[in-house]
Amino acid sequence: MGSRPNPDARSGPRSGSRPGTRFLTRLVTPVVLVLSLVVTVSAVVALAEGPRPVGERPRPVAEGAAVPAGPAGPSAPRWVNTWTAMPQLTEPGNMPPAPFTEEGAVLADTTLRQTVRVSTGGGRMRLRFSNAFGDTPLPLTAVTVALPLGGRAGVAAVEPGSLRSVTFAGRASATVPVGAQVVSDPVDFRLRPGSNLTVTAYLAEGQPSGALTSHPGSRTTSYLQKADHTRDADLPRATPVDHWYLLSDVEVLSAPGTAAVAVLGDSLTDGRGSTTNGNDRWPDRLLDRLHRHPATGRVAVLNQAAGGNRVLDDGLGPNVLARLDRDVLSRSGVSWLVVFEGVNDIGTAAATPAAQRSVTAELIAAYRQIVVRAHAQGIRVYGATLTPFGGNTMYDDPAGHREASRQEVNSWIRGGGTGGAGGANGTGGTGASARFDGVIDFDRAVRDPADPRRLRATLHGGDGLHLTPEGYRTLAAAVPLRLFRGGTG
Repeated sequence: MGSRPNPDARSGPRSGSRPGTRFLTRLVTPVVLVLSLVVTVSAVVALAEGPRPVGERPRPVAEGAAVPAGPAGPSAPRWVNTWTAMPQLTEPGNMPPAPFTEEGAVLADTTLRQTVRVSTGGGRMRLRFSNAFGDTPLPLTAVTVALPLGGRAGVAAVEPGSLRSVTFAGRASATVPVGAQVVSDPVDFRLRPGSNLTVTAYLAEGQPSGALTSHPGSRTTSYLQKADHTRDADLPRATPVDHWYLLSDVEVLSAPGTAAVAVLGDSLTDGRGSTTNGNDRWPDRLLDRLHRHPATGRVAVLNQAAGGNRVLDDGLGPNVLARLDRDVLSRSGVSWLVVFEGVNDIGTAAATPAAQRSVTAELIAAYRQIVVRAHAQGIRVYGATLTPFGGNTMYDDPAGHREASRQEVNSWIRGGGTGGAGGANGTGGTGASARFDGVIDFDRAVRDPADPRRLRATLHGGDGLHLTPEGYRTLAAAVPLRLFRGGTG
C-alpha cells in the first residue's frame, strides 16, 4: 500500500504521475492562459469606456481594433491653444459690407479668407469656429487651411501646394448651434512657431440673421468674395475688411512642456494704435521675447482682449467676470493668466468721490474673484498695473478722482494684491489668500517721470491713453520672463 497523499503538498505534475494526468495538464494550461488574457483585455476596455448606464449592453470591440488608450501622461503630446480671438457680437459699423450683408442674412454664398499669427508650432492642428452671439445656427459649407504667400499677414494669396481641406467629424461641412462652437478634426499641417496661417471658409447659406460673431479689432486684413473660392490660390477680386469673423481658436498638438499664457485686456492689449498686418501688439512682442530664450520657447500667448471691454460691466463684449470661463479657463493648455484691465471701469464711472471709491473697491474684489477661479484650475495669475491716462479728454477729470482710483488699484496690485498665500496651489477663498502670484508693472514702464499722471510723449499716439508700436514694445519689455519658466504640463 502506498503512502497517503499529503494535503499540504503543492499541486502540479510530478515525476510519478500517470500519462493521462500529464495530457490533461497540457490541455488545461493554455485554456487558462487564454481566459486570463480575455479577462485582462475586457477590464482595460471597461476602464477606458467608463461605467455604463444600467441595462446597457457592452459595446463590441471590432476585430483588430486597438484597445482605447488611457489619459495622456505628463510625457504625452497634448492640445494647446496657439491663437485665440475674443468672440464679440458684431456692431452695425463692423458688419461685412454690401453685398455680404443683406436683409435677414449675412455672408450668404460668401468665401471668407483670414490670416492669423500662431504662437507655438507643431505638425497637427485643429480649428474652432464660434457662434457665441448668433441667434440662429451657423452653417459652414467648406473650410481649408494654407500657408499665406510669403508667410505674410493680411494677404489674399496662399503658398502653392500648401492648401489642405478641413473636416468636422469626417464631413466637409458643419453647423454650429446657437451660442456654441465647433471643433474641427485634426489636420496634418506643419506650423512653425510665430508663423502666419490662412483659414478660408465658405458659407453657402450664410447666417440667416444679423447676429454675427466676430472680433472687430483684428488689426489684420481679411477678404470676402462671392461663391466658393476655398481652394483658390488667390482672391484678386475679393473685398478687404480689417476684421476677423467666426474663427475663434487654433490649437496645435504640442510636445510635452508646451503651455499657454492667456491675457485678459482691453484696447491696450487688443492693439489700438498698433500696425495693421504688423503683429506688433504687446502680446506679439512678448511672444518674440519668450521665443528667443530656450527656457520659454514653448510658451504660447493667447490674446483675449477687446477694445472697450471692462472688468465689471459689459462694454464691447461681455465683462471679464462673465467671460473668464469661456475665454481662459476652458482654453487648452493654459498655465498662466495676465490680467491687464480696469482702466475702462475707472474711466466710465462718474468722476465723483463716491463713484470712484465704489468702482475701486469693486475692481479689487473682482480681481480676487478672478484669482480664486483661476487658481481652482491650477492657473497662476499675474496682475499688471494700469497705465496712465492723464490728458485723455474722456477719462482725465480736472479734480483727479479717476487718477486717485488708478493709483489705489495699482497700489493694491503692487502690494496687497500679491503674495505667496494665494498661489496656484492655494486653498481658495476670497479673503487675503486671493492674491496675484506676481506683478507686471506696466505703469512704471511707460509713465512720464516728470508727470507720472501721463504717458511718456514718445510712447502714445496723441490721445494720452493708447500706445504706439514703440509703446507696446516697451510694455512687452517690462514683462519678467521668469514668470513663465516652469509650471508647464
